[in-house]
Amino acid sequence: MNAGEAKYTRVEYERRFLVSPQADWRSIIESYSKILEDKYLRDTRLRLRVLTETDTGRRVVKLNKKSESSSPYFQTISRILLSPAEHELFDGLEGDRLKKERHYHHHLGRVFSIDVFEGELAGLILCETEAEGMEDLMSAQFPAFATHEVTEDPFFTGGNLCRTTRADLLRKLATFT
Repeated sequence: MNAGEAKYTRVEYERRFLVSPQADWRSIIESYSKILEDKYLRDTRLRLRVLTETDTGRRVVKLNKKSESSSPYFQTISRILLSPAEHELFDGLEGDRLKKERHYHHHLGRVFSIDVFEGELAGLILCETEAEGMEDLMSAQFPAFATHEVTEDPFFTGGNLCRTTRADLLRKLATFT
């Protein structure tokens, strides 16, 4: 278990940007990625996540809860690692699914995650970075392929995207062109 997996509850400082589908970000990403399969459990703040590393096939199953926050730039997130039986139990509950492949890019000393969504959300690419605190977060310089900041737009949260139709996504993306 790595140090990041040992933290059960932490404050997550994060900013998100749209990535232009025409941008050449694929030529500068790391050689590994992760497949993230999320299920947002209805009428809760819980997210069931299956994370699969594409290079090793290693799977991690966890249950996350993001607390409400006064700012879109930070929130407290708690997580529990689940056994296969626990995953099956939670996966049986009603919820909305979301699938994406997460790539990584190092830029100016920071790690940026590039999420490429699938299914109804195909064509949506988001770039995000985390920081240890608000000052550090706000000083982040994003790569050129990150075009419009959407951190403050609740449309681009996972809890909303999991219920977004293709038509809604295309309408929303059209407002950025």
